[in-house]
Order: sequence, then C-alpha cells, then structure tokens
Amino acid sequence: MISTEPSDAPIPGKAPALTNSALQTETSLRGALSETQRNHILAAVDMAFESQVSFLSDLIRCASLREHEAEVQQLVEATLLDRGYDVQRQMLDQALIGKHPAFSPATIGYENSWNVIALHNPAIIQGRSLILNAHVDIVPTGDPKRWQYPPFEPWRDGEWLYGRGSGDMKAGLSAVIFALDAIRAAGLELTAPVQIHSVVEEEITGNGAAMALASGKVADAVLIPEPTDEKLVRANSGVIKFAITINGTPAHPREVSGGVSALDAAIRLIKRLRHLETRWNEERTTKPFFDDVDNPAALTIGTINGGEWIASVPSCCRFEGRIGFYPGDNPQERVKEFEAFVATAAAGDPLLQRCPLPTVDWVGVLHAGYTLAPGSEAEAVLSEAHAGANAPDGTPLQAYVMACYLDAAVYSVHAGIPSLVYGPIAENIHAIDERVSLPSLRRVTKAIALFAASWCGVRRVETTHQISAAGVDT
Repeated sequence: MISTEPSDAPIPGKAPALTNSALQTETSLRGALSETQRNHILAAVDMAFESQVSFLSDLIRCASLREHEAEVQQLVEATLLDRGYDVQRQMLDQALIGKHPAFSPATIGYENSWNVIALHNPAIIQGRSLILNAHVDIVPTGDPKRWQYPPFEPWRDGEWLYGRGSGDMKAGLSAVIFALDAIRAAGLELTAPVQIHSVVEEEITGNGAAMALASGKVADAVLIPEPTDEKLVRANSGVIKFAITINGTPAHPREVSGGVSALDAAIRLIKRLRHLETRWNEERTTKPFFDDVDNPAALTIGTINGGEWIASVPSCCRFEGRIGFYPGDNPQERVKEFEAFVATAAAGDPLLQRCPLPTVDWVGVLHAGYTLAPGSEAEAVLSEAHAGANAPDGTPLQAYVMACYLDAAVYSVHAGIPSLVYGPIAENIHAIDERVSLPSLRRVTKAIALFAASWCGVRRVETTHQISAAGVDT
C-alpha cells in the first residue's frame, strides 16, 4: 500500500530509542545463524548480483539532483512495493525547520521532494529492530564533456560501474534492497521490524533523515552504506554550511579608484577564513579519534558568484562553503564563533573596511558530529558479518574517521541510536568519473545481509524460490 503521512502530525522534540522485548534479556543474537543459513544467504546474493547491477544502473540514469528526486524515488517506491513492503511516501514538513533540533536551514520548498519509507513488520518479533538508510540525492556533475562516459549513462568497465551517484550512494541503496532479498531467497524471514529509509537532502541539509526521525521512525540500530571502502566510520565531523555576501562600490573603468571591488574583497575574506580553518584544525589533538585526521575542519568554498558587467567594478559578490568541527561541539556555538570571526576579519582588512559588514547566511547542514563508541553490540555483529562476507580471507573490519556530514549523526545525536556507516569502495565521488567497485559492492551486500539476519534474527519460512547449500535455485 502507499500512504502519505500527514505533515501536521504531532512531532516529539526528541524521538525515544525503540526498545524491543528481546533487549530485556541477556541473550546475544551474535552467531545465531547456522553455517547453512549463512551459506544460503551468501549464495543468494551471488545469484541476484547481475540483477542488482541492473537496478543500480537504473538508479544512476535518474538525474536526482536537488529538487529533481521524484523520478528516482518513484523507481525506489515501485521496487519496494513489488517486494511486498508497506511503503509510505513521506513529505518533508518545512514548518519543522527551526523547531525540531534535527533539522537544518533550507533555502527551497519541498513540494517536489519526499522520502520513501518501506516497512517490514514480521508476524513473530524476537530480535532487534533495524533501519537501513540511503540517500538518493546527488551533487552536480560539472562539465559532462570532461567525463570518460556520460555521467547519467551508467557504463561498466571491467570491475567498475561509472556514473554520477554510482558510489555516493546509489550502490549502497541497491545493497540494502538486495541484501534483504537474499535473506528471503534463502528461505528465511527476519524476526524484527526493519525499515528502509530512501531519503533526500543528505548532500545539502540532512533534512530527509531529520524528517524520518522526527516522524518517529526509530530502531535499535541504523546502518547506512555510504562509500567507506568497506570500513566502519568511528566518528564524523559536525558541519555548518554558509553563504557570505559582500557589497562593494561599482564604478566605471575610468574611475576605478573610486570603486570597491566586491570580488576582490571576497577573495581577501576567503584568505582570512583559512586562518579560522587552521585554528579549528589545531583543536584536533584534544579530540578523541581526530588527532591523526589531516584536515578535520576542511573549509571548502564551493561556489562564488560576483559582478554584473565585464567592464564594471563589481558591486556584489556571494560565495558559499562549509566548515567542520568536532563531535560533542554545539553547532550553534560554532556558528557564533564563525560570525564573530567574519566580523573581526572585515574590521581588520583595509579593503573590507570600505564595504558594509559582510552578511552571513546559513544555507544547509547545521549539525553536530557524532562518535560511535567502540565495543557496541551492533559493531560486533557487523564485524562478524564483514568477516563472513570476506571469507575465506576473513579481513577484519577497520574503523576510521570521516570528516564530513553523514545522516548517521541525525539518528545518533537526536535519538541515541547506534549508527553504523559502512559501504563499498568508490572513487571520484563528488568529482569527475565517479565509479563504484562491483566486487566490493557484492561483498558489502553480503555483509549487510549477514548483519541484518544476525541482528534481527531469522526464522525458517517456505518461499517460492530458495537457495540450496550449493547455490542452486530450488
């Protein structure tokens, strides 16, 4: 069934973590899968992998830039309905921005953007619940002529699949769906509620995941298959995204000395912002897990637009960017620090002194970072699943810090849900010739399937198509 959730439903200030009756016992579900069950699940992933690559290719063909996610979400919706999930089309409620703490500032309306939420509610509940989250929005391609293959025409070249969004993160979305398919094909049913969150806005505000959480969509763990080179994210940066506008004084070329170039002033301010980046980076030695991260603040100036006429001193310049900070930091305090720095920098620069005070607007993610504390049961189950997917090599699961925004922070910071970010090897994400490793995607799909089966628990059911121990469809 398809339903649309009402935007005027009561929204809690902080969603409580879901607790199943299974969590009231000391019993661990790790290792609950038999060797036969594991082999059946792994064989099912192998048998369906070409279909998975075909589905991923269809996702890539959807140019799901911001405000243009409808096509890809309709594809995801139809795919999940075909598999028998209870599917909801969830609109984003802009009225929650500024009221619910998970939301970040937005500069657009959300009339054409929505989440797709799919639910599996088993008849028998014995395990722990799970959210599998993936975002469908992508970043622009730049000049497509610079790509080896057209960015929205998926191209398979050896062990790689090319296309915008192939790695970040449509491969992960395919892994989520086909991992659950494999459990069913192995003749097993998960014995805990499972949700698939196909969300928008991850690349800019995080408001898709915020909407899912604010509407009460919680679980005992979240897994997000971002492209992490088959590693687990131990921590991620908090991020604030800004726009700065500088007004200068326009002038004719014969009177240049009487004008003030807003473009030149913007360049001066950007140079001074590098000092703030350095200052925030120097804090990393006191922050857990960040002492070896090269550039955790990572000031990025992503766009710049200035001037009105080729032969005029530009009167206005606006540039947009992002800067990171550390888990545990209050993003509102970082906002104040940033704004104060801009004001001080402008007051101390001779050129900027001739301009009105620069205007700072907040135009995207404004969110805290998070840390996944070592030793959680969720991490232990994923470690076993990762080893099982990499058998017989059994490569141990490694963890690292990702100095960027992740939707995992929404679930972790505002609901206290253990949030695992783990996904395939990908190259050139946000760049030219983005591509994902297909052997890695296969391994990650297997790991997600084993994790879901172990975390949620399984029971034997009769299905039309099942996988034998030899990998034969029976």
